[in-house]
Amino acid sequence: MKPMFSLKGMMLQERPSPYGLDETVEMIRQNAQAIDWVVSGVKEMHHSVKKHGGPDILPVMLVELCKASFAGRILLDDAARYASVMMPCTISAYTKADGRTYVTNIRAGLMGTLMGGTVAEVMNEVAEEQAKILEFLAAGEPAPVAASTLDSPDNL
Repeated sequence: MKPMFSLKGMMLQERPSPYGLDETVEMIRQNAQAIDWVVSGVKEMHHSVKKHGGPDILPVMLVELCKASFAGRILLDDAARYASVMMPCTISAYTKADGRTYVTNIRAGLMGTLMGGTVAEVMNEVAEEQAKILEFLAAGEPAPVAASTLDSPDNL
């Protein structure tokens, strides 16, 4: 039975990328660094899942981002430290069965509003900068599907 209401669309935002996976990850990295975010890591979840006994899955890249001034404001406030569970900020880029690249991010402003206090203040600023990091997603249609992506033995 399908749920009548889902918070997914309120909490997360998924959009197609006009670029392939590697180019999308690089755009996120460059745009974040251009506004003084640190890229603390890029995790290749598909490799990790396979390495630890899971199935072959389509590529999923987790881009971990941190801005010390934002993190510091939350971590200095004992009443807000619980929000450390959301650190570092993560944006995922992945390939779906249709061969296209997608990007998902947490709707930071809404998450912060739900929590209130320092977390709300910081997360609203995070949301503004997240929009700048991901502004390339408004560039239009998703990239064409590469034949090699769909014909890969991993996808058969």
